[in-house]
Amino acid sequence: MFFYLAFIASGSLGGLIATSQLIGALANPARAAEVPEIVKGLGIDVAAVAVFAFLYSRDSKASNAQIARLTREENLSNLKIRVSDRKIIPLNSFRGIARLVILSGPGSFIAESFKLSEPFTEMLLDRGVLVVPFATDGEFPTFEFDESEDMTLMTSKRKRLWQLLPFDISEWSKWIDEQKSLANVSSESPVYMSLRLDGRVRGSGVGYPPWNAFVAQLPPVKGMWSGLLDGMDGRV
Repeated sequence: MFFYLAFIASGSLGGLIATSQLIGALANPARAAEVPEIVKGLGIDVAAVAVFAFLYSRDSKASNAQIARLTREENLSNLKIRVSDRKIIPLNSFRGIARLVILSGPGSFIAESFKLSEPFTEMLLDRGVLVVPFATDGEFPTFEFDESEDMTLMTSKRKRLWQLLPFDISEWSKWIDEQKSLANVSSESPVYMSLRLDGRVRGSGVGYPPWNAFVAQLPPVKGMWSGLLDGMDGRV
């Protein structure tokens, strides 16, 4: 962007010089033969200024958008989460540890998302996924776990997948409402947001989270690929 400004300044200076030369040539019939060459040079200068001004403007907007995105993600990372109704920690504590999926909607939306995730429980945990459900209507559902002896292991995994809860509801509500407003999404619409291992937003959408897509797209966090693909969960 520094070089864009330098080229704009150079082109503008060249344009001013060419303009003064053109005025002098037009005022002096003896220099009429120079006019086409001067006009050509002036056109090049004007075109150069226009091109580099466009490039500067484009990169400046992209930079501002990136800064705004990072600011929103940093604000998200500072929101608090309650772990299993005991420990309260900031969301950024999960960077490099878990891929959080944030759900926001009425209690019925949370309950249905819970049911839809059941077939993918083990595979989601293998990929480091943990869910943060936020009930916008204050009607948080009671999750029903199968406590039978033969389902002990699966129930333990289900509880682990759904062990996180938002803390300081007003801050969470404020942040989510801001994101909906920026995305032109109705404040009443249920939404989901998935985060990468590095804490950045990987994707989001209206409606139920695509558990099957998460399983298909995300690499496991254990095994031979552990570490190598940390954070490489798709572009943001």
